[in-house]
Amino acid sequence: MLKRIFLLSAAALLLLALALWTNTYRKASRQIDVPPIEHVKVDGLAAAERLAGAVRLRTITYDGRPDASAGEFLKLHAHLAQSFPLTHKTLEKEVVGGYSLLYTWPGTDPTAKAIMLMAHQDVVPLAAGTEKDWSVDPFAGTIRDGFVWGRGSWDDKGNLFSIMEAIESLVASGFRPKQTVYVVAGHDEEAGGERGARRVAELLAARGVKLDFVMDEGTLITDGVMKGLDPPVAMIGIAEKGIMTLSLHTHDEPGHASMPPRETAIGMLSEALARLERHPMPAAIDGVAAEMFDALAPEMRGMQRVVLSNLWLFRPLVMRELERSRSSNAFTRTTAALTVVQSGNKVNVVPAHAEAFVNFRLRPGDTQDDVIRHTHEVIGNPAVDVKRFGFASEASPVSRTASPSYRLMSRTIREVFPRTVVAPGLMVAATDSRHMAGIADHVYRFSPVRAREEDLSRFHGTNERLSIRNYVEMIAFYHRLIEEASGMAVH
Repeated sequence: MLKRIFLLSAAALLLLALALWTNTYRKASRQIDVPPIEHVKVDGLAAAERLAGAVRLRTITYDGRPDASAGEFLKLHAHLAQSFPLTHKTLEKEVVGGYSLLYTWPGTDPTAKAIMLMAHQDVVPLAAGTEKDWSVDPFAGTIRDGFVWGRGSWDDKGNLFSIMEAIESLVASGFRPKQTVYVVAGHDEEAGGERGARRVAELLAARGVKLDFVMDEGTLITDGVMKGLDPPVAMIGIAEKGIMTLSLHTHDEPGHASMPPRETAIGMLSEALARLERHPMPAAIDGVAAEMFDALAPEMRGMQRVVLSNLWLFRPLVMRELERSRSSNAFTRTTAALTVVQSGNKVNVVPAHAEAFVNFRLRPGDTQDDVIRHTHEVIGNPAVDVKRFGFASEASPVSRTASPSYRLMSRTIREVFPRTVVAPGLMVAATDSRHMAGIADHVYRFSPVRAREEDLSRFHGTNERLSIRNYVEMIAFYHRLIEEASGMAVH
């Protein structure tokens, strides 16, 4: 009997090992095999100086003060015109919503579907009290140690100016695109893009414009961040998370702190917030996440390749690992961030009201109604009033990876950034591109910016910078993308 059990167990283990091996090695690489190209010639230092000039302009978006940086935006417009004279002579420029820019480069084939490249002019303010932590003046546009330093060098003037550098070079060479190329530079992306990109989208929709694809800022080229992968990894964001803020409000009778009630407004609110943190919305490896792992698994080494190729068995293990990291946790679920709490105005008075704001980022598949329902169920207290607050949008549609435009981007990345592994990904932050979903067949989010683990905190953080070497690559990327898109123009 024991021998039979042993033989059955051994056979089961053998079959399991065979299934694991088969699943692991039958997954072929999805990487496009292309040789690296010779970059377009770029004077990196001169280009860096032009970018540094833009960094010196404080085009800051302040919440609730939409025109606070008006003068700086007008200076940036002038700087763009001076830096790229051929572009401004050849492309039609329109100002939309006050300070957003729409450039139109007419194509030679009026029947070809247009494409759009996007970036934004505005930057976030410095976090209060962090000015002293910067190695340089954050708005001096310092060029040092091979980097352009300062707020906006990475997010997102680097993308904007590399697009313009590429177009200036193409115009100078006599190139004319087959399909019309739109360039959109929003001025309020950091506040939701309602006055800028949304109005551009409405304007183009009214003109009957239909786009083959849109490419906006997004996921990066990371190096040393993904466990089990030696080459750099470029994620093309095929979707982005939605955004919604909920206001949680509690009320109680005010009174003297010497005679507090059993339940205070602050206590009820605190318990509700704690429950929300302890009970997040469920995570899942499906949709975009599943596509990403399918693309990455064949490029992995060792056990990482086995595990990701056999999620039918290792899914719980992978989920636990993903939940350990803030970035990967955000990739697999709708997140809730407690961002503002306010109550009381005197230490010896029990306040009547307490309010908190919770910012949710919705993964594709979860809706705003799902989040509200989850919030009520988790809190389980009708005394906590839950309401929508401010700007909100659902998660974007998911763009297809089985499309010529996705292949174009994948091929261009591998031509300009040799050996880089390309995979679809999810943009966890919001971008202006979501406003274009109604007029575009595909919307992608990708920034050709190289980043290591230690660089990620520079995004919206201290010591933001962009290497000149990488900036030259960014210019080459957009140059190649526009050229190649013209060759595969879609009708």
